[in-house]
Amino acid sequence: MTRPIYAIGDIHGQLNELTRVLALIEADGGENAEIVFMGDYTDRGPASAQVLDVLIDGVAQGKPWHCLKGNHDRMFSWFLQEYPRHDAYLPVYLYWLHERLGGDKTLASYDIAFTETDRALNVHARARNAVPQSHVEFLNGLALSFETPDLFFAHAGIRPGVPLGQQDEEDLLWIRKEFHIDQRDHGKLVVHGHTPVERATHYGNRVNIDVGAGYGKPLCAVVFEGRTCWTLEDEGRVPLLPKP
Repeated sequence: MTRPIYAIGDIHGQLNELTRVLALIEADGGENAEIVFMGDYTDRGPASAQVLDVLIDGVAQGKPWHCLKGNHDRMFSWFLQEYPRHDAYLPVYLYWLHERLGGDKTLASYDIAFTETDRALNVHARARNAVPQSHVEFLNGLALSFETPDLFFAHAGIRPGVPLGQQDEEDLLWIRKEFHIDQRDHGKLVVHGHTPVERATHYGNRVNIDVGAGYGKPLCAVVFEGRTCWTLEDEGRVPLLPKP
């Protein structure tokens, strides 16, 4: 019998939603259920620091949790470097602290408030002093992917046609259109987030479980047994079938 494995979509600082779906998973699979977290733990929502605390504590307890890196997690970790680093995938007018990306909400969860007139270096110095080293190490140590015999998990997806073991970090964190439009089987069912959809969607060769928690919508949890999958709802498992 295949052991179930659970996945949680992009959290984006939504602590209450994280607590809710962890309870659904525990009810379905017990307190030691194996879970893959799909990245984007930070930004936009109100409790990024507290979400990281939950994940760090679970890993420290030895829970079988696999925490993947999202592009927002990398933006946060790059901001915390000695010299803040801008992600080249962003338009030049966007920066991590911009309200559209939500870095301002992440710093607020560490009790760092600032205005547009604050000097950027001052905000950076305050952030480096306020963010615990355990959070920095966690962000820097996040995995880019996780796989089972049937499944390949990555935050954004994969570059079609490239072997799963040779995927580039930029694609695993940022890819959208080239991956979304490709209908080939990738050897394993690819599970991803990054691009919000109205509900968890099975496309046959991939499953998108980012349902917009970063914009205040409910978080999604999915359970897999081999390539068969279900969303977890209050009433239990609901089959997640490929789109016709």
